[in-house]
Amino acid sequence: MEIPYTVSERPDTGLNNVKIGIWLFLASEIMLFGALFASYILLRVGATKWPDGSSILSVPMAFTNTMVLISSSVTMVMAWASLMEKKLGRYRLFMGLTIVLGLAFLVIKFFEYRAKFHHGLHPSTSTFMALYFTLTGLHAAHVAGGIGINAYLWGPGLKLWERAPQQFTNRVETAGLFWHFVDLVWIFLFPVLYLL
Repeated sequence: MEIPYTVSERPDTGLNNVKIGIWLFLASEIMLFGALFASYILLRVGATKWPDGSSILSVPMAFTNTMVLISSSVTMVMAWASLMEKKLGRYRLFMGLTIVLGLAFLVIKFFEYRAKFHHGLHPSTSTFMALYFTLTGLHAAHVAGGIGINAYLWGPGLKLWERAPQQFTNRVETAGLFWHFVDLVWIFLFPVLYLL
């Protein structure tokens, strides 16, 4: 039995099932990160003393990571656009670059965490450090998940292209929506934690 509306749009929503699913999932993710951001604001407003993030955290590393993630969003769009033009070689190139940039983000984050631990800064050090590790750690887990999805679509998942190219393109578009969400969360995290 074939699952309906994996490619075609539903008459009642104007979206296919894949897009409905990813938008519902992203709504739950917005609630998750929204709750954490709200906690951050409440704790910061209620604190009598709050550290300057730029004096504790590495702004250059975070800025580099911001550029890396923004670049990866561009390559993700290029990967999807390559499929729309039916250029599989270009798709593999841009999706591969997206994966490499995601890994670069995690490597930079690893060195940033290592430096914090080396200087005795742990989640138990202060409320600020607890929020820093919680927010950035959860975000890093999402980046790792996105890399896994993209790697599947770059490797074994590519077999779907041969028998259902439109369905595969939809999957890449959906993965791209998740990847852009992860990028957007970091764009909020960077100024909130490192600059303000």
